[in-house]
Amino acid sequence: MAYVLIITEDDKTAVPLREKIVQSGYDCSFVSYDEAQDMLARRLPNLILADINLRIEARAWDIIVNIKKQSNLPVIGWLPAEMLTDLDNYHEIDDFIVCPCGDAELLLRIKRLLKKTQETDNTEQIQCSGLTIDLATCEVTVDGTKADLTFKEYELLKLMASNRGRVFTREALLDKIWGYDYFGGDRTVDVHMRRLRSKIEDANHTYIETVRNIGYRFIKDNRL
Repeated sequence: MAYVLIITEDDKTAVPLREKIVQSGYDCSFVSYDEAQDMLARRLPNLILADINLRIEARAWDIIVNIKKQSNLPVIGWLPAEMLTDLDNYHEIDDFIVCPCGDAELLLRIKRLLKKTQETDNTEQIQCSGLTIDLATCEVTVDGTKADLTFKEYELLKLMASNRGRVFTREALLDKIWGYDYFGGDRTVDVHMRRLRSKIEDANHTYIETVRNIGYRFIKDNRL
């Protein structure tokens, strides 16, 4: 079941909208822009519906740009008509709707964008010994069973699986995934890596190994 995350400052609008989306067969929740990063750290959506208006435009846009820098999550912008003149500047938005709009139009746009991102070929997937990372939908499966990864866990896995055999120091992973201005220590990487491995590895599957006193690497040999 696809998961849609609504980011909005208007709870009164979000509650009935969430109900409509759930009734259409999707999982859905909503958060404020201040809560968005924490939610993404806990659960990765298949699509983001971002409520953007002139009052919160700058803050909303900073968060959307940051999300798109770290992932290819599809984003639908929910905009007032007066913002259409600046739409060319919003490169990170994959689609948009003008509010107010009908439920049917919104649900159709969600359906079409999800379908578009799910129509992937093998070049948009990373596969290794039962592990599949779908780069278009940001979904990870092990032997066909979905692994429920957080935003950071997914980004760690994608980075390492795209560079099989390469050793990443903890400092390099902090820089690439959390950013150069992040002040957390090496322990942050170890905690996230341990949680990631617990979700994708078992007695029959090993993908990541610890390189003592250095960091981590994704095992290069497919014959695990």
